Amino acid sequence: MKLKTKLFGRSYQFKNLMDVMAKANEEKSGDILAGIAARTQEERIAARVVLSHITLEDLRNNPAIPYEIDEVTRVIQDQVNESIYKKIKNWTVSDLREWILAYETTNEDIKRVSRGLTAEMIAAVTKLMTHLDLIYAARKINNEATCVTTIGKPGIMATRALPNHPTDDVDGVIAATYEALSYGIGDAMIGFNPVEDSIEGTILMFNKLEELKQKWEIPTQNCVLSHITTQMAALRKGAPVDMIFQSIAGSQKGNESFGINTELLDEAYDLGLKECNSGGPNIMYFETGEGAELSANAHHGIDELTLEARCYGYAKRYDPFAVMSVVGFIGPEYIYDSRQVIRAGLEEHFMGKLSGFPMGCDVCYTNHMPASQNDSETLAMLLANAGMPYFVTAPHGDDVMLNYQLLANHDTQTIIELSGMKRIKEFDMWLEKMGIIEDGKFTKKAGDASIFLK
Repeated sequence: MKLKTKLFGRSYQFKNLMDVMAKANEEKSGDILAGIAARTQEERIAARVVLSHITLEDLRNNPAIPYEIDEVTRVIQDQVNESIYKKIKNWTVSDLREWILAYETTNEDIKRVSRGLTAEMIAAVTKLMTHLDLIYAARKINNEATCVTTIGKPGIMATRALPNHPTDDVDGVIAATYEALSYGIGDAMIGFNPVEDSIEGTILMFNKLEELKQKWEIPTQNCVLSHITTQMAALRKGAPVDMIFQSIAGSQKGNESFGINTELLDEAYDLGLKECNSGGPNIMYFETGEGAELSANAHHGIDELTLEARCYGYAKRYDPFAVMSVVGFIGPEYIYDSRQVIRAGLEEHFMGKLSGFPMGCDVCYTNHMPASQNDSETLAMLLANAGMPYFVTAPHGDDVMLNYQLLANHDTQTIIELSGMKRIKEFDMWLEKMGIIEDGKFTKKAGDASIFLK
């Protein structure tokens, strides 16, 4: 494995494969903070030249964190389809990129080969891709999953409603849900983040959201994003849980900072398959974010993008209904500005799809980042053209509980019309029945939440 090259009249040498991976990455403030980023653009290009010649076997044999000390690594390595891997292990990272982008390579081809890939291979090929490459490649891949309804079908763009409230006031949560529904939001899920992580509060909100769903016969799935142990307790007490949520990291130490491990997630997955109200079969929902491991001092000197890919490799174990990257949420220390947010969103969407499940993105930023709503709209349109299966939106693009900015409920219809995407069929039919949509366009009732009070 050659880890040096001559470029621009200079020789470049790298300490090890993960040093190459880190320096080949697009500039991320988190990698700079960790002291592992390329020092110059020339060094970044040199690292990519070296990475392009690395074989998939090299990446398999040199995981980001050793197998013996990290259960995320063990999960990723142990689920590789060995038969498929043996057929591609001599490919270089450049070969994999060219194969994915080739006209002849189909969705089914990519999905089959993906079963022989590790997260490090997926991260490596992502580092060699331009924005157009990421959009073109991601658009080729469609992964379907079913909870109550099915997401991930070609040409379908769903949305998660985010009816958060700063005091978990039930009336406020229901009002925000009605506002979202009036704008055609919620076919991916109605997903509420509670302020207070309690079993009683979680049961209450599951019951209230289920009552709302049943009253209006809404074809969607509900989720209350308490800690996974709280949701499990609520489920065991009879709460109408459609799916189980948890944030995950790309290292064992990172997951421990979230209070989880593989044994716990396995237990939750088995419980959900037996007890979830939806019937599944895809009943797990995960959220991720670049920088989570670094912020917990659990990054092991590995770059943000590779750790993010490892989140997706770990998530595969649970055949999730959805995984969502909250791309700009952790802050400018980890993803600095709109340029880095846009790149990260495109990378994460592609990596999630190549990992084999419906991959969404919370197109967002914090108020202390050099970014604006215009930047979010730009990324949203790029992701829609990449065939991203679902977004998340909030009233006026402002999460009043978590205090960050994202897409607004009223933005989605514009994205749908411009991109040619459609909502999930059952939900679209329900909107037609409610008089909110007619022939794919908003009626005068759109945005009028009072229709749910009559």
